[in-house]
Amino acid sequence: MARHLITSALPYINGIKHLGNMVGSMLPADVYARYLRQRGENVLYICATDEHGTPAELAAKEAGLPVADFCAQQHDAQKAVYDGFGLRFDYFGRSSSPQNVEITQRVARSLKENGFIEERAIRQVYSLADGRFLPDRYIVGTCPHCGYDKARGDQCENCTRVLDPTDLVDARSAISGSSELEVRETKHLFLLQSALAGEVEAWIDEVGDDWPTLASSIARKWLTEGLQDRAITRDLEWGVPVPADAWPELAAEGKVFYVWFDAPIEYIGATKEWADQDPANRDWQSWWYGDAASDVRYTEFMAKDNVPFHTVMFPATQLGTREPWKKVDYVKAFSWLTYYGGKFSTSQRRGVFTDAALELLPADYWRYFLISHAPESDDTSFTWELFSATVNKDLADTLGNFVNRVLSFSRKRFGDEVPAGAEAGDAERKLGAEISRLLGEYEQHMESLQFRKAAQALRALWSAGNSYLEEKAPWLEIKTDQDAAALTLRTAMNLIHLYSVVSEPFIPASAQAMRQAFDLDDDTATWVDHEAAAALDAVPAGTPFTVPPVLFAKITEDDLAAYRERFGADPAA
Repeated sequence: MARHLITSALPYINGIKHLGNMVGSMLPADVYARYLRQRGENVLYICATDEHGTPAELAAKEAGLPVADFCAQQHDAQKAVYDGFGLRFDYFGRSSSPQNVEITQRVARSLKENGFIEERAIRQVYSLADGRFLPDRYIVGTCPHCGYDKARGDQCENCTRVLDPTDLVDARSAISGSSELEVRETKHLFLLQSALAGEVEAWIDEVGDDWPTLASSIARKWLTEGLQDRAITRDLEWGVPVPADAWPELAAEGKVFYVWFDAPIEYIGATKEWADQDPANRDWQSWWYGDAASDVRYTEFMAKDNVPFHTVMFPATQLGTREPWKKVDYVKAFSWLTYYGGKFSTSQRRGVFTDAALELLPADYWRYFLISHAPESDDTSFTWELFSATVNKDLADTLGNFVNRVLSFSRKRFGDEVPAGAEAGDAERKLGAEISRLLGEYEQHMESLQFRKAAQALRALWSAGNSYLEEKAPWLEIKTDQDAAALTLRTAMNLIHLYSVVSEPFIPASAQAMRQAFDLDDDTATWVDHEAAAALDAVPAGTPFTVPPVLFAKITEDDLAAYRERFGADPAA
């Protein structure tokens, strides 16, 4: 049986992430990992904060903190939000860890030994006032195209034009504000991707046909356009240092590796962080290296902007080491979740951010909505109107109302134990067959990572219970045949228990509340097989039960008005 290694794109350290980041990587990875664990699979879900690069240094400077302290605080703040969303990482690490430094330097040495890293002299902006070379993002000025006066040296955030630092008008250092800048020659390390392009293409030909079109098309587009050699070092104070034993001159100058070189390696580094917590029972190399990892199926989750780095640059890095590193088997890529058609923006705080989302409503509201509208092939627009309609129809009416009225009515008419009633009849056998069929569809979509279709199948399971209840109408049966009414309610309660098990990947807190409504001594099942789904007898007559609090409250027009006022409905606002 395969072991499942799952990673989601590392959230960057500078600030709490928005809903688009959540649905584009971490949440679907969590849903998939939860599902696999419930099916008895061996799963390792790894993630971490991505802590290096220019934005981290600039954000720390703005916060008035040493960059190490800033990253430590932000790591804890992000982890608290992810805990609030119910994300069950097996380990959530940090790319600044000693383990990542060790493995990144090891990888770099292997690339050098095999001739795939080269020192090259380039011309770069130097700040006289700061006494250092400036990465492009450390240079700000006025965009020559749109006049935006806070454009960075790599791109204008206002008009999105790609820039060179020398394009900026009134260019100045983002560190000191000084305009005393000049262009000087300096040396950096380049990864010779051009020499590895054929191997990368052969590898993608081998595995990429199984990927979603979004992932494979982006990877092949980069290959068609030709892989360029890429600088993999920067002049920063914060990052994985260039090892002195391999490049003494560059190490003496304080060069560090480019964030996109070390960030994917942190998947391996975080696995070693996890293993180092219990070295007697955990072996990181068994997940990542050589024959020991031959039974591992590796699935990555990411938004489309991360695809080139994960399908081209990181595999080129792995291939160039000439070591048997485990490479990804399946890349699940997502398009954008937009906010009323416009971009979410971390830097401009536009849209709904994950911490604010949890202030408004419990995590399950967001988990279900985001996965049921996941941007799997095309961009999806978040609107408060769509969000409220989904919550009210699917969660409050279809699932929540079913649970509440079944348990409340049964307690009122039969007391606090599951009623016995008549033996199952044709209606129950028909329902069981339908539930078994729908469960099969749900499993199929989950295993193929089709999350929107999986959500539709889960909703169909919930709807089947409502259809059965409306057909049998126990509120009418009770008037003429108490045993018939008791059978209906007992069957419906078994549906609630089934929902509590199979809904757990999507809405874990609500699933737990449903399951805990029944006082079953030996309720240890992690999944429902098709025979049990058809039988609907996991909760026998006489089982004590309680009525849980309302699972999902409806979003009112007043709520909608408050949300619109707080967050706006115009992405440009």
